[in-house]
Amino acid sequence: MKFTDLDLKPEILAALKEIKYVDLTPIQEKTFPHILAGKDIIARAETGSGKTAACGIPLVQMVDQSIKAVQSLILVPTRELALQYVSEISDIARKIDVKPFAVYGGFPIQTQIAKLNHGVDILVATPGRLIDLLSNTPLSLSEVRTFVLDEADEMLNMGFISDVEFVFSCLIHKHQSLMFSATMPKKVEILAKRYLNDPLTIYMSKEKQAPQSLKHHFLQTSSHHRLEALLGFLEKAKPKQVIIFCNSRTGAEKLYKHLRDTKRPSTEIIHGGLEQSKRTSLFRRFRRMDITTMIATDLASRGLDFAHATHVINYDFPKFAEAYTHRTGRTARMGRKGVALTLFTKSDLHLLKTVINGNDIKPVWEGTEPNLDNLPKQKPNKFYGRKNKGRRRR
Repeated sequence: MKFTDLDLKPEILAALKEIKYVDLTPIQEKTFPHILAGKDIIARAETGSGKTAACGIPLVQMVDQSIKAVQSLILVPTRELALQYVSEISDIARKIDVKPFAVYGGFPIQTQIAKLNHGVDILVATPGRLIDLLSNTPLSLSEVRTFVLDEADEMLNMGFISDVEFVFSCLIHKHQSLMFSATMPKKVEILAKRYLNDPLTIYMSKEKQAPQSLKHHFLQTSSHHRLEALLGFLEKAKPKQVIIFCNSRTGAEKLYKHLRDTKRPSTEIIHGGLEQSKRTSLFRRFRRMDITTMIATDLASRGLDFAHATHVINYDFPKFAEAYTHRTGRTARMGRKGVALTLFTKSDLHLLKTVINGNDIKPVWEGTEPNLDNLPKQKPNKFYGRKNKGRRRR
């Protein structure tokens, strides 16, 4: 289906044409009519499937310009995802008087209050800053018609469950709720059952979470030869644009120094220790293709749309299987082709098997294929897992 087949406002269609949105992705095609009809939805779709526009376009369409208040609220786990939402919604609304705005921690709250007082139609927020505004300013959600909870699984994993429930409790009037999640653990289903009204459940790629246009390459190495293996792959593949993931800031900084010493052009590093303005600048430069190699921690692994990234490399094996899905989802977005290379050692074999089986991956082995069928029994507590630890509000 094409966007021109939808009964959208002419200004929105003109904007979509300018930004070269032609065909709906499957998740957009399945959700659009139900969002416009006011139906509650809980949707799981593979990362990079077009979920941001699946929310953004209907929300812009539904804004009533006679109402001078926040009409749509989008709650996201990170500042970067909030900024991405506002960027995409601004593109969609470039020819119509609809005002999106993002509020998040690490930015002067008085500036955000002034913008809200000036008028905002679609508000994108991280939990901590939204609750600060609700508690300490006249911000009202009484006119919110649609509440979107995006990256619901990550929100709960980051310890934001009480914040999310508080926001739901503030929306005591009749409204539409949309819940999007890359994975659908039990706790997300429980949250949906508690707060959504007879939701339509949409599972895209239920059995296959990884984008099907993504090729999964794996290369066995050792800790001592990891850098050598990386440089060899970069020389052979010559990626147009690549994100290289490390498990820690220290590891990322060490790799950044190594690549800088090899004089690899246009290489930068991003992690949570950088100032927000610096992180935002790096994301923008990466999207403009000014940066061709980005070394990153998991800060950059969730929900962010890097349209031109052709390769993702797991320099460090992800600490848990779910992280593999989100890291590799930074490439092959919205049907584009991409390559993910994961370096692994003998100690990673159990989790490697889980990743491959859990995502129905057809692995491409760079070098010798390991025997994953006859692994020794694991010792108790050795298997990686994610713990639900609370985090500082953002």
